[in-house]
Amino acid sequence: MFFRSQKKLSCEVSIHETIDVDRDGNPLTYIDVISSDEDITRELDLRIHAERAYRLIDEVLDERERRIVMLRYGLGKEPPLTQREVADALHISRSYVSRIEKRALGKLKEGFGPFVPSFDDQ
Repeated sequence: MFFRSQKKLSCEVSIHETIDVDRDGNPLTYIDVISSDEDITRELDLRIHAERAYRLIDEVLDERERRIVMLRYGLGKEPPLTQREVADALHISRSYVSRIEKRALGKLKEGFGPFVPSFDDQ
């Protein structure tokens, strides 16, 4: 029995096992050469949700809400601004910017439906 179980284990390798040495003499392991598709799927998922968010911004928000969201979150290749900076740019109060932003985000969340993407665990 012992020899049979050892024969099964002889085909197993660790992902941390050294398979070669690079030019600088550092060990090269399997984990160094195995690729992972996690980043690709995460990137695709993020891109899909971003496209959907842009579409919802255009379809669901009125002009003022759209402008405030674009300025606040730096959409459209602009740097994100604080509520105070947005208020100064639009000549309205900071609290009014806050109320409009909150209403706009509520509309976007409702537009996304029951599933709202969360990328906090990146």
